[in-house]
Amino acid sequence: MHGRSTVDGTFVNQASAFEDFVQRFPAYQANAHLDDVRAADYARLDRSGHIYLDYTGGGLYAESQLRQHFDLLSANVFGNPHSQNPTSLAMTHLVEQARDHVLAFFHASPDEYTVIFTANASGALKLVGEAYPFAPGGRYALLYDNHNSINGIREFARARGAAVNYVPVDLPDLRAPAARVLGALDAADPAHHNLFAYPAQSNFSGVHHPLAWVEQAQQRGWDVLLDCAAFAPTNRLDLSDVHPDFVPLSFYKIFGYPTGVGALIVRRRALAKLRRPWFAGGTITITSVQGEGWHALIPGAAGFEDGTVNYLNLPAIEIGLRHIERIGVQAIHARVMALTGWLLEMLTALTHSNGAPLVHIYGPTVPTARGGTIAFTLRDPHGEDFDFRRVEAAAAARNISLRTGCFCNPGDGEIAHQLGREEMACYFTGAAPTSFYEFYDLLHVASGKTPSTIRVSLGLASNFADVYQLGAFLAGFCNRRAEDLPWAPTPSLAAVRERDAA
Repeated sequence: MHGRSTVDGTFVNQASAFEDFVQRFPAYQANAHLDDVRAADYARLDRSGHIYLDYTGGGLYAESQLRQHFDLLSANVFGNPHSQNPTSLAMTHLVEQARDHVLAFFHASPDEYTVIFTANASGALKLVGEAYPFAPGGRYALLYDNHNSINGIREFARARGAAVNYVPVDLPDLRAPAARVLGALDAADPAHHNLFAYPAQSNFSGVHHPLAWVEQAQQRGWDVLLDCAAFAPTNRLDLSDVHPDFVPLSFYKIFGYPTGVGALIVRRRALAKLRRPWFAGGTITITSVQGEGWHALIPGAAGFEDGTVNYLNLPAIEIGLRHIERIGVQAIHARVMALTGWLLEMLTALTHSNGAPLVHIYGPTVPTARGGTIAFTLRDPHGEDFDFRRVEAAAAARNISLRTGCFCNPGDGEIAHQLGREEMACYFTGAAPTSFYEFYDLLHVASGKTPSTIRVSLGLASNFADVYQLGAFLAGFCNRRAEDLPWAPTPSLAAVRERDAA
């Protein structure tokens, strides 16, 4: 199999391409212990011939994580931690140990921060949205580049009379100029409660937005919600250096297992501002049916962990974090960015015989101030986009896992595909499209635009063979017409719902 070299634009075999790659990206071989990690803990990838390129969608678990968790559960008896009996106390110890390890992993002082366990990052964000003291005179500011779980907080803000202000990002890199961001932050009245939310790394384009905005916003009277769900898996988040007020996380994106457990790392002074609109089991000291009253949220994290935490899975969080610590976050970062650099070069080098580029990248085309997530569209020699469903089906036939759509990030998608306010507003009046696929088809008929993107993302177990095989797959689209690619049927409603939930 052949792929396109990033040196002279010619096709070379994988061995020759790898030799060139390691010479120009020495950080890859400097962290060669990740090859041993892949062979020991992720061997199923190579056994199955699977090319996994969806780490922003979900990380992969190590086999050693599963064994350690199984051994812990099979050797002990654990009960619901809301009690003082022996099995409950044993579990309580492990829950608090996991909480402490999360703080230690992110270098967060327990005097400054605490950890609230949630179902996922979206659950952490909902907790902030429903409990933040939005009110008239206050503001909620956020970038166009945000996950829908952050966009959704605007509904809480508007319902309570706070102003909502979106800060646009610009093509081609999908970054927001610092002057524009700071201008929006200067509009706040520090006498009111103001919340600024943005991602440390875009889940759409891979852009790294400046961590310096955290302190700059706080100096202007804002609390800061820093979404680190896409950032934390391949970058060091040091909360002794940068001090956001709210940090939502999904652990499965960092180390794959378990799913269904996330966290809100929150500054204690910010936690004191939150006002819960309801109470649940385990969050209050006392309530009464006949007295129709209740007393005091339990102090700290417990007052925000509704019902029973996912206690049997929480010890797996510490196991996963220790797995990452043994490998080294900086090693993962260096390896991923070496692969990202080569992949960006390869993608931009792919051209049709008439000189037209095959790949149109949304976001930075160089590995500076970005992560290992790359969004792009394939275009035929005449500039027509290949239908994402056809590309995804072709990738699946090659056992390549990538992702298509807007990735729950409509702001970046609208800017990337140059969709205006009027174009989008018409889909929210009258009969609504029943799915993204119907919306895609309707918009394409109306405007000729194709509002979908292909996304590949690299992570802990990625290696050169993965990105080379992707390049070889994409090179197969050179000189093909978009209309000639075999049709991929629209997924079933069940598949649509499963996809949207992800």
